[in-house]
Amino acid sequence: MDNEQVGGEPARGAEWFVPQWGPLRFRTFVGLLFLPYTGMVLSFVVIGSLLARHIYYGRVLAIVLVYFFGLGVAAHALDALGSKGVKPWGTVFSRSQLWWLALVSLAAAYGIAGYYMLRYVPLLWSIALLEGFFVFAYNLELFGGRFHTDGWFAFSWGALPVLAGYVMQTNRLAFSALLLAGAMALFSLVEIKVSRPYKVLKRQPDLAPEDRALLQRYETLLKCISLGVLLLGTGLLMGRLAG
Repeated sequence: MDNEQVGGEPARGAEWFVPQWGPLRFRTFVGLLFLPYTGMVLSFVVIGSLLARHIYYGRVLAIVLVYFFGLGVAAHALDALGSKGVKPWGTVFSRSQLWWLALVSLAAAYGIAGYYMLRYVPLLWSIALLEGFFVFAYNLELFGGRFHTDGWFAFSWGALPVLAGYVMQTNRLAFSALLLAGAMALFSLVEIKVSRPYKVLKRQPDLAPEDRALLQRYETLLKCISLGVLLLGTGLLMGRLAG
């Protein structure tokens, strides 16, 4: 069976977070964004922002957009380019289109962040440079895949987004922000530890009943983790807005 496509569809086209309606390119693009997991990272950014005593909500929106473009679009486009041997989203988008999507999205992310870093939050440069490194090193599996590990995933897409949100508000670091970043990194670690065996099983064409049950269990865990973090971020934001 072709690893790139199954029955004319991308191999991951039947994922629970991919709409089963609309044109193939639309469904593939939505799938490429990994919206539940992108939503987790955007929630981490919001949670970090809300740790500040005084909230600039324009900056909350700005850093959310930065991570949506930088992670949600650019990093996932690069991840599709860096996949070795298996192209989970098939060939619906060409390599040149994925590169274009990644670079334009990164330009948007750094354009928004650059405005605030130059005017208000110069400390954010340190996080922006680290995230820029991981966007390429993790997703393209550079340096022999040395940075394509669960630990670096948790650090780059769990801890750093929390710190970015807090720094965007305060232009400083605090021990409380570091503790919160560690907590969100652990949530990310749980997600990636469940996601890897889930993807392996999902690629199998014929599963034994016990493997099918295990796949369902993994999927339920992924749904609970992503939805739980989304509700946490949304609840905290609503609480601050109401206060």
